[in-house]
Amino acid sequence: MTRRETVFFSFVLVLLGAGWGVTIPLTKIAVSSGFGHFGLIFWQLLIGSVLMAVLCAVRGKGLPVNWSTLRVFAIVALIGTLIPNTASFQAAVHVPAGIMAILLSMIPMFAFPIALLLRLDSFSWRRLSGLFAGLLGVLIIVMPGVSAALAAPVFWLLVAMIAGLCYAMEGNVVAKWGTAGLDAVQVLFGASLLGTVVILPVTLASGQFIAPADLNTTSGHALMGASVAHVLVYAGYVWLVGRAGPVFTVQVSYLVTGFALLWAKVILAEAYPPAVWAALALMFVGMYLVQPRSKGGLAQA
Repeated sequence: MTRRETVFFSFVLVLLGAGWGVTIPLTKIAVSSGFGHFGLIFWQLLIGSVLMAVLCAVRGKGLPVNWSTLRVFAIVALIGTLIPNTASFQAAVHVPAGIMAILLSMIPMFAFPIALLLRLDSFSWRRLSGLFAGLLGVLIIVMPGVSAALAAPVFWLLVAMIAGLCYAMEGNVVAKWGTAGLDAVQVLFGASLLGTVVILPVTLASGQFIAPADLNTTSGHALMGASVAHVLVYAGYVWLVGRAGPVFTVQVSYLVTGFALLWAKVILAEAYPPAVWAALALMFVGMYLVQPRSKGGLAQA
């Protein structure tokens, strides 16, 4: 990359980090009114499906539907949205947004042992030490004194980690078995569409359906804002990977965590005990150590 390209791509990377980071405190606001998690997931997927349909139309790419692509859509919808979002939306009621962000930074550390199990990567002491650094950061957060200071029950801290585990699984499963010839935007569109169809009857049966009129509230606006931001940032992420490469683009992980903490402070006035900052430092060390040194490294969720 030329110097000008590096500066421009770095600017885009910061924008992506800020955009992804703000979705976490927005999610915290969305769950604050008592909306059920299934209702939130339905609207998130529906909004995402509409935006992805527009994006695919602009790109001039349709959505191939056959047994192979349906299998990809189902897997990504299940472990990339339905399970992790069910966990995240419930945990967000009890866990500060900044802590949710820190726990999500475990994704690349979870991805390493999964990649080993699927024989997608080779063992590395360097990456193993990164995994242990991340786990040590988690242990600091769940220590009784720290979790009590955060008013976050340990149970919900562990539930919050389910999302990161699912995203790590998703990235490795896609890397192992492929996407049936689909690009990243088509996969997300198909998964969102299928997820919307699957979650609607569950939402209605559970009594958690959110009427459109109820979206015209602070919580509803936060949900819509987070959904739109996610699609736009994801599209930007895919674009940047194609231009700057995955090794450069994966650095957005640090920015997402940092911006999420900043947005949580600005929007929600969250504050954290000193131990949390030590945990954050360990997470950053862990993310750095488990990063691939070349383009052929760990799959990114």
